[in-house]
Amino acid sequence: QVQLVESGGGLVQPGGSLRLSCAASGSIFRLNMGWYRQAPGEQRELVATIARGGSTNYADSVKGRFTISRDTAKNTVYLQMNSLKPEDAAVYYCNAVQWGSDYWGQGTQVTVSS
Repeated sequence: QVQLVESGGGLVQPGGSLRLSCAASGSIFRLNMGWYRQAPGEQRELVATIARGGSTNYADSVKGRFTISRDTAKNTVYLQMNSLKPEDAAVYYCNAVQWGSDYWGQGTQVTVSS
């Protein structure tokens, strides 16, 4: 069982930055992890993933603006979000995959508005 706790969301103006954190209850060394988001009335969509080997993948809409990273010593995954746009506003969820099972955090709200 993997427990995930997100933090770092909030209100930011367009063009601003936020860094989300996802703290896992145990070692993330062997986990594939990612960030997803869900806006009101929309389906949950992939934002970025980082595989246990360290390779990363991004949705086209965030490439060049968002960066996913991890600190295995702290069992934490980060999402650095720069040049935020109103369309980035959503609840952001951390995801971990272990032995074919998906685990989710409770989500953190990101609002982009002037």
